[in-house]
Amino acid sequence: MILEQLGTPIVLAPMAGGPSTPELAAAVSDAGGLGFVAAGYLSAEALGERVKSTRALTSAPFGVNLFYPSAPASPELFSSYVDELAREFPVGEPRYDTDDWAAKLDLLVAEPVAVVSYTFGCPSAAEIERLHAVGSEVWVTVTSVAEARHAVAAGADALIAQGAEAGGHRGTFIDRPEDDVTDPLGLLTLLQLLIAVTDRPVIAAGGIATGAGLAAVLAAGAAAAQVGTAFLRCPEARTAALVRDAVVRDTPTMLTRAFTGRLARGLRNRFMLDHPNAPAAYPEIHYATGPLRAAARAEGNADAVNLWAGQAHSLTPELPAGELVRKLSEDAKNALQRALSRRIQGC
Repeated sequence: MILEQLGTPIVLAPMAGGPSTPELAAAVSDAGGLGFVAAGYLSAEALGERVKSTRALTSAPFGVNLFYPSAPASPELFSSYVDELAREFPVGEPRYDTDDWAAKLDLLVAEPVAVVSYTFGCPSAAEIERLHAVGSEVWVTVTSVAEARHAVAAGADALIAQGAEAGGHRGTFIDRPEDDVTDPLGLLTLLQLLIAVTDRPVIAAGGIATGAGLAAVLAAGAAAAQVGTAFLRCPEARTAALVRDAVVRDTPTMLTRAFTGRLARGLRNRFMLDHPNAPAAYPEIHYATGPLRAAARAEGNADAVNLWAGQAHSLTPELPAGELVRKLSEDAKNALQRALSRRIQGC
C-alpha cells in the first residue's frame, strides 16, 4: 500500500474551496507525506489541470479527493431559509448538482493517481473496481462503525476516520437533522472502534495539529494522520487572508449547517449563531450562500463567512508545507520517545 511507501505517516487533508493547491499537495508529497488535490467544487476539466500541474511539480505519489453526490433536497425544505437570508444578504440560486461526479471518475480512470479518496459517501463496488483496475487505491472517509463496514464491503483499501474535532464538512454518508442533537464520535473513540472491527489501515483525522497529536494517534493504532487545519497558513495554500488571520485566535468552534446545508465545523461567528436551524440541504444551500460569503470575504467581514477549522486551530503555525511536515514528524518521534522513557522509569 502507498502508506508503507511514505517517508512519514502524514496525509494532507484535501480542503476544497480555496486552500487546496497543486503547490501544497506537491510540497507535502516531496517532504515524504501524501499530498492531496481537492476536487470538490471544481469541474472535471479544472481538476484535470490541477492534476497535471501537480504532476509537473512532483514525481512523488499524491491523491485526489472526490465528493460523493448527495441526494437532492425538496425546495419545500430550504425555500423559507433562502428567503430569510435574502432579506439581509445577497443570495444565489439554490441549485442541485453532482459536483461533476461521473466526469471526474472518468478522468481519474484515464489519468490515474496513487489514491482516490471519498467524502460524503462511498462509491459502488463497480466504481471502486474501475479505480483498482488502473492501479489507484481507494480510501473512504467514515464517521461511524456502520459507515466503515459499508466501505469495507464495497472494497475500500483504507478508512479515513474523521473525528468530531475535524474542521470543515463532516464526512457522514447521510447528513440528518438529528445529527445536530446527537453526540458525534471523537477521534480517539472512533479510531479504537474501527481498529477493533476491521483489518483495513485507518488514517486518523480531526484535531491533529502538533507532533504530539500525531504521536497520540499512531500510538492508538492509526496507520497515518490526515492533517488539514495545520496547513492553512502555509504559503503554498490558497487560504483567504481573513481565514489566515482568524484561525490563530482562541475562538471556539461549532458545528453548523448555516453556510452550506451540510454539517461542518468552523470558527463560531454571528452568522452561525443567527441561523441555528438551517436545513439539511446540500449543495442547494451552498449555492444560495455563495454570493454572501464572497461579499463577506471581500469586505473582510469574519462574521458572515465560513471559517472552517478544527478544534485545535489556534495551534496552526505559519511555515512552508515541507517544513511543517518535517516538524510534525520530528516532534512526533520526540513525543513518543519521551512517553516511552517516562513509562520505563515508572516501572
